[in-house]
Parts: sequence; C-alpha cells; structure tokens
Amino acid sequence: MANWFQRILRLGERTSGFPPSANGASSFHLLWDLPGAFRSVEVDLEVLVAPAVPQLYFWALQVDFADDSGQHLGGAHLGLQWHPGHPGSTAVNWGGYDRLGRVLAGSESALRSAVGNENTRDLAWRAGEPYRLRVEQGRDPGTWDGVVAAPDGTVTTIRTLAVPGATYARGASVWSEVFARCDAPGVAVRWSRPRATTLEGVTMTPPTYATSFQRHEDGGCANTDSVPDGFGVLQMTSTPRTAVPGDRLVVPS
Repeated sequence: MANWFQRILRLGERTSGFPPSANGASSFHLLWDLPGAFRSVEVDLEVLVAPAVPQLYFWALQVDFADDSGQHLGGAHLGLQWHPGHPGSTAVNWGGYDRLGRVLAGSESALRSAVGNENTRDLAWRAGEPYRLRVEQGRDPGTWDGVVAAPDGTVTTIRTLAVPGATYARGASVWSEVFARCDAPGVAVRWSRPRATTLEGVTMTPPTYATSFQRHEDGGCANTDSVPDGFGVLQMTSTPRTAVPGDRLVVPS
C-alpha cells in the first residue's frame, strides 16, 4: 500500500528536462546505518552502465568530520566523475567544505587536471570494473587522504585535505549527482563491500542503507531508484522508482 500511495503522490513530478535545482543536478543518496567514530571509510563503486551524454555525473562516498568533543567540522566527498572536460570524460574528485561552508584546503595532487580544478583530476577509469574508494586519516593530525584502488591493483592517493582539529570521520553515505536531463539514457552504478574502521581498529559494516531522494520542489528527478541486486545496491537513472524515501535497504554480505 505504501508504494502504491507514493506512486500516486508522484504523478506530475519531474521525469524529463534538466533539473532546475540550485546547482543544476538531481541527487539521491544511500545513508549508512552505521554510527561511530572512524579512522577510515571505504566502499566499492562500479559504473555498470556509463553515461551516453556529455553532461556531468558524479558518484561519491561522503563523510563528515568531527573533533574529540563531537563538534562538526565539515565534510568531504571522494568519487568518480563522468566529466566531458577530461580525457575520455573520466575523472576523480576529492574535496569538501568546512563547517562554515568554505572549501577545504589541500595538497597539490600528483594527477593532472584538464580543467585546472584542484579537486577534480584526470583519472582513466573504466565501466564494468569496481574501484575501491577510501577516505582515511592522513599522516599528520587533522589531515585526510582520498584513495582510489583500481581493479589492476594500482592504488592512487588523490590528494590530502586539511581539516584542522578533525580526529575522526562519521556519518558516511554514498550518492549520485546527475547534471543530465531526467530523460537522458539510463545510467546504473553499484555500491558494494562498504566498510569502516574505528579509531580502535575494529572493522564494521552497515547492515542497511537508508534511501533519500531529492524532492521535486528542490529540482529532483522522480525517475531515479535505489535497489539491492544481491551483490550490492544499485543507483539508477531514467527508471521507475520502486524505493520510498526512508526505506532501509539490506546491504548484501
């Protein structure tokens, strides 16, 4: 009954045209049901069906940062991008904001950037292969590294962000941010093997993800969906929505 009722409520919501949101994107999230203080957070990202249009797509792992008192100090996101400004339209981004909304400072990346963006760098990733995204404490206090491990075993530290006072990460999520038309050809990614390591070195896995979709009033597309597939959880565009915002999706073991 709940799903039927949600479909009735969605009649007339946006399934075509560009998202009229403030940043021009339609976003949807999977929030990890995993409270705690962590020194690293990681997950596999696999682009199953790559974009077919020259607009930006961004798929990322996001964490918040806090100090010993629990004060929120900002957050950052690490992920792959389909970006027409980069060679082969493939790129990686590691950046974030402090608690006042200012862009976090960071080290200069060893990777080139065709668009000259310090956060977004050239990275030749391939569809159909899983890439391990990992956010972890850096060598110096208050620093955090964004690391991508490719299927061939290559491990790349994108750069190091400075988050003064941040002693741990929390509030992990993964998301898709799509700047293409709502009716652009469908794209699908899979998130799998989520894991976080506590400050004491204990490894934990979220049992479920909570779904979240950008509202029609905020410019979101209504034809996006998040569903488990036995290996992980898929995020898809240009497809009928089956999930209800706030659903708990079981994370496959």
